[in-house]
Parts: sequence; structure tokens; C-alpha cells
Amino acid sequence: MISAVNVSVQRLYANVYLLSTPQGRLVVDAGALPYAARYAGVLRAFRPDAVLLTHAHVDHAGGAWVAARLGVPVLAHPLERPGLTGAVHDLPYPAGRPALGRLISQAHRKLGAHQLTDIHPGEALAGWQVVHLPGHTAGQIGVFRDGVLVAGDAVVGGPDGAHLPRAAYNADHAQALRTLRRMAAMDLRAVLPGHGAALTPGQVRARAVRDD
Repeated sequence: MISAVNVSVQRLYANVYLLSTPQGRLVVDAGALPYAARYAGVLRAFRPDAVLLTHAHVDHAGGAWVAARLGVPVLAHPLERPGLTGAVHDLPYPAGRPALGRLISQAHRKLGAHQLTDIHPGEALAGWQVVHLPGHTAGQIGVFRDGVLVAGDAVVGGPDGAHLPRAAYNADHAQALRTLRRMAAMDLRAVLPGHGAALTPGQVRARAVRDD
């Protein structure tokens, strides 16, 4: 329990966060496709008001179609819509193999345009504020409340602290570093990354001052 916020995590390759506040219940991200059945069980048990996708990469959005099928609203930044609906298949991994990345993306079930709702930075969602965290993708977003930032792949957790995703995996690595530095300047108590364990503000600041 963090203040009036209850946070739990399901590791479905990527981290999937279940956020409960007096204003509602929110799930952040949808995990990877092989975990779709588990994700469906999570949604049925938690009964969220909405699913927020931090970005369109398949390890975070692989189960989004499950949420749509169950009637849960699915929200994302407008810049992520092409990847989520299959209008484009730009997947940056495996690194240096864009043709294989396209095939991997094409093998994943996508959302229909009518199954996806745009949400913008600054909007409120279940008591959280949507924040723009670009760099890993152009439209990556997270949510912030009471010093807690759910950060998608703006930062990842490792055994030795905070890291950026590899440069090859970022749409704009310089922008990803700027976003990390902006996060480090925020008034934070905890950072919840897209992969790995929760991070302290000190770990994020230590990463931000290093030359990436």
C-alpha cells in the first residue's frame, strides 16, 4: 500500500501493474502474447475500469486484444495507435534485424481501431495523471500519483539498479536519456519500471547522471 494507492505487479514477461485507488482500478500494460490466458484471468479477477498501454511493443501490448474482447476499455497515446492496430509493424528487436521484427509484429493479434481509445498527457485516469515519457517510442506514456511513477520502458530495473533499454531498442536514444533525466528531477518516492524490480529515486538519479 502506497498512501491511498494499492499497487501489485504481475510479471507476464513485461511487468503488468494493477493499480487501485478510491477513484478506480487501472491495469497498466498487457504483457506478452504467451501469457494471454493468465492475463485474461488477471482482468477477470481485478475487474479494472480500463487498461492503459504504455507503448505498442508486443511484450507490453501482446494481450491487449484480450482486454478488448472482455469489454475493458484500452487506452494509449495517439502516436502508438499505428503499432497497436497493425497499420505499421516497426519492432526494434531482435536488434539489427528489422525484417524479423516486422514478422514478429505481424504474428501478433492487433486491436481494431474502434477498440482503442486515445489518451493524452495531462489527463487524469483512475486518480493518476498521464505523463509523456518519449524516447523508447515516440508515444510512450506512464502514470504518476503521490510520488509513484509507473514508467513503462523509460527505465528498466536490473540487479545493479536502473538502466535505459539498449540504444538499438529505443526509437530515439537521446530523447530516452532526456526523459530519464527529467524523471530524475521529479519529486518521486518510487519508480515502477516495465521490466525488473521497483526502483528508488536515488537509483534513477544515479543512472541519469551517467553518460549513456
